[in-house]
Amino acid sequence: MWSGSRTGRPGGRRTATGTPSRTRSTWRRGSGAAGWAGCGPPGGRVLDPDRLLRISHLIGIFKALNIIYSRKLADAWVRLPNSNRIFAGRAPLAFMMSAGVPAIQTVHRLLDARRGGM
Repeated sequence: MWSGSRTGRPGGRRTATGTPSRTRSTWRRGSGAAGWAGCGPPGGRVLDPDRLLRISHLIGIFKALNIIYSRKLADAWVRLPNSNRIFAGRAPLAFMMSAGVPAIQTVHRLLDARRGGM
């Protein structure tokens, strides 16, 4: 353990939340537009709610596919033709790209239902 440190790291003082104090001071220096200051993308830009919703659903789809299928099939699933009536023989990716957020939500719900055994 290094001397002068509460966490075993140089300059490693931690706050009550367990966050290194250096990290918290970095958050405070940034702009407040990102919720937690400094946590947004470089340049202070913030993702709009629509993009955050899309990202959230795509991460959920990715997670569900990797729980349901092998890695190889999970990676290919969105590009394979699908006989489910929702997709009408098209690939899920084509369906999601043609119909936007509602289609992405539908695919996410479908996979969550499959993952849950429905």
